[in-house]
Amino acid sequence: MSKSTETTLPPEWDDDERMNFMFSDFKENRDVNTTDWDSKMDFWTAVVTQSCRDRGTVCVNLQDLNKSFRRKEKSPLGLPTVIQSMARCGKIQRESEFAANVDCGWLSWGVGLLLVKPLKWTFSTLLGSSRVPLEESFVVIELVKEKAAELLRVYRSSEFASRSILSFQELCTLSSDVCADESTLCMALLQLQRDKQVMVSLHEGEKIVKFCQPGQDRVCPVSDVDIGIYQLQRSEKLLGERVEKLGLEADKCKEEARVLLREGKKSQALRCLKGRKRVEKRADNLFAKLESIRGILDRIAQSQTDKMVMQAYQAGVAALRLSLKDVTVERAESLVDQIQELCDTQDEVNQTISGGVTGADEDIDELEEELKSLLDESKPDIGLPEIPTNRLGPVWEPSVTGDNLLNSLPAVPQKQLNITTEQLEEELNQLTLMDSGLQQKKSPTKRLEPAQ
Repeated sequence: MSKSTETTLPPEWDDDERMNFMFSDFKENRDVNTTDWDSKMDFWTAVVTQSCRDRGTVCVNLQDLNKSFRRKEKSPLGLPTVIQSMARCGKIQRESEFAANVDCGWLSWGVGLLLVKPLKWTFSTLLGSSRVPLEESFVVIELVKEKAAELLRVYRSSEFASRSILSFQELCTLSSDVCADESTLCMALLQLQRDKQVMVSLHEGEKIVKFCQPGQDRVCPVSDVDIGIYQLQRSEKLLGERVEKLGLEADKCKEEARVLLREGKKSQALRCLKGRKRVEKRADNLFAKLESIRGILDRIAQSQTDKMVMQAYQAGVAALRLSLKDVTVERAESLVDQIQELCDTQDEVNQTISGGVTGADEDIDELEEELKSLLDESKPDIGLPEIPTNRLGPVWEPSVTGDNLLNSLPAVPQKQLNITTEQLEEELNQLTLMDSGLQQKKSPTKRLEPAQ
């Protein structure tokens, strides 16, 4: 293989000793040296697959492989054995066999599948023969699955994602960056049809492809409704193109009229303006028809949405009915009564517990009151008058004189007091302290003499 190709070559491609071994033919019996056999088989299997991936194709034949992997005027001698082994392991499949496994009318289309042998030529012929036809085309299963997934991703991310049916030509244009040729596109579509993701059919001699829509596990067969929607979408596209073309024609007439008017050809400019009016009128009529078609398509889309919502409602009702199968009003009322009874029992238990604690607290309070009364009874009664609790305002004012202070004091008791000398001395000390406080406030006071 020349270095100018885009195919990625293995690192050992420049190692002559290694490549001489790889370019040699396989032993007739693998059991002679299984390690060398498997090493060489794994090498060429990976190289063949990578070569197809680099070229963007999913099909391969022995003739192209001999040309692609030619090195120093030599071609690998073991490629036929590699093809047979890959076919036996299911890594590749004859193109005719691959197409025949999909039950559709593709073979009647003449879409460019390279079928050099009739379909009755069974695959066992290849496996049982030591000779592989040079032009026999094989599909690499791994690559065709990758290409199918990429094609589906491109469709769902394109402007056609809202349309379930596309023409084959529209799909060719859409997949130009994914599929290198039409044969690769056909193989990818065959794989998608095998996976139930597309449905391919003919309509009035035109190839159409229906894609599986989001939310569906598999594509539905093409129905009359699908065909009607497809025809409306085609009409919308054609009318839109014609309206755009008429708009350009009207602009052209207007420009010609402007040029003729500058040249002084007024009559010719007038004819151009009349022609522009006719073109604009035709464009308006087509635009009205285009709007009608768009309105119909909008209603169809709305009806499909309504249908999907109704199906969701039906599924929801079925699920709700199933979930409420064992639920009745009587059972619900019984459960509510049981819950209420348990709640009442819990409240009674809480009240009982709280009542016991409160009674204990009340007993403690009664004992404390009784203890306080005993302490009061144990104090001696000295027969002293009660000390006034109200504030003696005038005593603390600086303007109060000594006479007023004496007048504000309580009267001295005249009856015989049963009081000891120690108690009198204590009372005298209190009066002395009061007198000292008054002198500190600079208020004139008289010394209180004890009664004789």
